Amino acid sequence: MAAKGSKTDGKGGDAVVPELSYEESREELTTVVRQLESGGLSLKESLALWERGEELARVCEQWLEGARAKMAAAMDERREDDAPADGDTPF
Repeated sequence: MAAKGSKTDGKGGDAVVPELSYEESREELTTVVRQLESGGLSLKESLALWERGEELARVCEQWLEGARAKMAAAMDERREDDAPADGDTPF
């Protein structure tokens, strides 16, 4: 089951695609943290906000992991493109 704020990829796989952008998730997470820090909430409200914050943090982490993977793939591709034509040259 997909987490709130995300959906499955629709291809029958287990991959989860965030519905919110990284920036939207981060901004909402900031709002949640501010509300929790301000206090004055009931325990039930605090727990609901905490759970939403955990979901938003997961969405942010998904975006960051995806960006890291894309950067690593691009760097690997560039290294392959820059590799010498003959296998005996070390540089």
